[in-house]
Amino acid sequence: MAVLRAGAHAHGDRTAFGAGSHLKPMLYEAVDTSILTSERHLVAHVRSLVIGAAAFCLFCSLAFDEAAAQSSVVDDPLKSVRSVQEKSDYGLGNGSFLVAPIPFSNPVVGAGLALGGGYLFQLDPEADTSFVGLGALASDNGSSAIGTALNLSFGNGWRFDFALVDADLRYDLFLGQLEVPIEQDGTLLNSGFDYKISKTISVGAAFRYLDSTIGLRNSETAVPPELLPDLGLELMSLGGRIEWDVRDDGDYPTQGALFSIAANRGSTLSGPARSYGYGSANFDVYNALSDTSVLAGRLSTCAASENAPFFDKCSIGFSDAFRGFSPTEFYDTRMASAQIEVRQRLGNRWGVVAFGGIGWTGSSYGSLTEDGDRIAGGLGVRYRVSQQFPIDFSVDVSRNNDSEEFLYIYVGQRF
Repeated sequence: MAVLRAGAHAHGDRTAFGAGSHLKPMLYEAVDTSILTSERHLVAHVRSLVIGAAAFCLFCSLAFDEAAAQSSVVDDPLKSVRSVQEKSDYGLGNGSFLVAPIPFSNPVVGAGLALGGGYLFQLDPEADTSFVGLGALASDNGSSAIGTALNLSFGNGWRFDFALVDADLRYDLFLGQLEVPIEQDGTLLNSGFDYKISKTISVGAAFRYLDSTIGLRNSETAVPPELLPDLGLELMSLGGRIEWDVRDDGDYPTQGALFSIAANRGSTLSGPARSYGYGSANFDVYNALSDTSVLAGRLSTCAASENAPFFDKCSIGFSDAFRGFSPTEFYDTRMASAQIEVRQRLGNRWGVVAFGGIGWTGSSYGSLTEDGDRIAGGLGVRYRVSQQFPIDFSVDVSRNNDSEEFLYIYVGQRF
């Protein structure tokens, strides 16, 4: 379930990163409007790249998830935001080079820093911003990744995206009451295209190739039998996606709704034959309570075949961008959750949020509540890194009904 589904679940993407230090506002306050616009796109694309890397990590909702997770998690992390430049030159030779460091923190791989750089350009006055770049990340638990991404947007409604990531990720996987120290490395290729059939509806297709090797960080620990089929896999998957978007803004919506759905079919390319399906959907709604406050909600669901690898199953925390549980703890072949968040602005720069949610996992929709309710809630602080665009640096603290606390640091909104 991890970043392995980068194309479908990170939308948002628009998910983000964060660690102890905050992004310097000056990075987003250049005088030139074109630079401001480009930096806005770069943040979104760097998040995509890291999300791709995180893809390896079972449900690594590496904070880009989240602006997007914010998306999240059925948001396309490589989706660009429409340019707002009123005066500009178009074409491949009239772009901008940019570099941006982005801190992150999440329950799976810990805290760290992602660094991305790239070239942004606009192929047509009617097209979204296109991007080509490189990115890398490292976290305090020894996880690392490096990759490249390409996103081309054309004025006729077509968009093409491509990402190639090599990663070495470390995290703890829960198998019932057993906590297994995992080290997963390999190569991930994600590619796809989308076509906007109307102003609010787009459809697309996705391709993923994954060559993954899984081992245990502790040589004294025996490999659990249920994990054996997933230790070494070479996989290919094909899928489709659709999105209906009537929000008033992609970064900080105050009115409207977003419905996104993705379905995929995976199969092994080497070793024992294995074929399985997985898919997820998110429905987000937004309503302005006043000029400075917004009520946001998300309903999520996910379904996967019984023989799907653990990283392509449904997880609370990855499939839905839920805050309050490790994405590698509660996962199964079915998932459903509901979340709500109140967002309050405290002036031009600062803001606060209060959020809560409930989720369930099980082997079928009929058995979702048999293992109990997963309930969590918390508070967060927002700092607007740009006065031109509604992009926030976010720090959230969540506590669940098992009395566990988690810290999240990222850029953007969770959904």
